[in-house]
Amino acid sequence: MTYSDRYLRDILQHTRTIATVGVSTNPIRPSYFVARYLGLKNYRLLPVNPVYAGQILFDEEIYPSLADLPQDIEVQMVDIFRRSEQALPVVEEAIDTLLHRGLTTIWMQIGVINQAAEALAKKAGLKVVMNRCPKIEHQRLFGELRKAGFNTGIISSKL
Repeated sequence: MTYSDRYLRDILQHTRTIATVGVSTNPIRPSYFVARYLGLKNYRLLPVNPVYAGQILFDEEIYPSLADLPQDIEVQMVDIFRRSEQALPVVEEAIDTLLHRGLTTIWMQIGVINQAAEALAKKAGLKVVMNRCPKIEHQRLFGELRKAGFNTGIISSKL
């Protein structure tokens, strides 16, 4: 699971709308602050979680499933915040409901690794990222970690 910076940068630069499957409304959960960060970076987030269906998160309604997303919205990426064994059904649903609506990428969060889901997505012509976080990759690839002294080769306490 090695991805070139070019591959990840291309995904993040060409994605505008992300369906976040398994996102939480709890602000201390990683899925919440990852989604919040991506929203602050001008990605449109479509939260998907049956537990919170009908609630509002980041100015968007939370949908119970990918199949319930509005038909007129193009979705480029599905970001999976589910256990590894739950990734395959999410990918199957994404392919069934979003492939004809601009879907280009399946992204599985840190700790989410499912080779069957990866193989199915690739067979459908999708890009796949596993065991990575788009927030971390965005910060790393677009220089935001440099503000904290990371990824520069120089660590300093100076502001």
